[in-house]
Amino acid sequence: MVIYVDIDNTICNSYKDKNGIWDYFNSEPRQEQIDKINKLYDEKHEIVYWTARGGATGVDWSDLTKKQLKEWGCKHTRIETQKKPSWDLFIDDKT
Repeated sequence: MVIYVDIDNTICNSYKDKNGIWDYFNSEPRQEQIDKINKLYDEKHEIVYWTARGGATGVDWSDLTKKQLKEWGCKHTRIETQKKPSWDLFIDDKT
């Protein structure tokens, strides 16, 4: 099964600064959610972390995002941004 997983406010808590700008540098992992996604990966599902970070601003957050996923121990097949995915299951804070 191909499973797309949103990052911000799904596997981590992310907040806006006093100016209403996302402060991804201070995102905090949600270990319980990460553990559940890692279990799906261990069960041989394809895990794709998908984020819209920088979609509105044009800022490329890919290096920080890759670093955070590694530090947080997030198992995954790949990371995608901005394109419309094809999935079997989508896990997101807004669904």
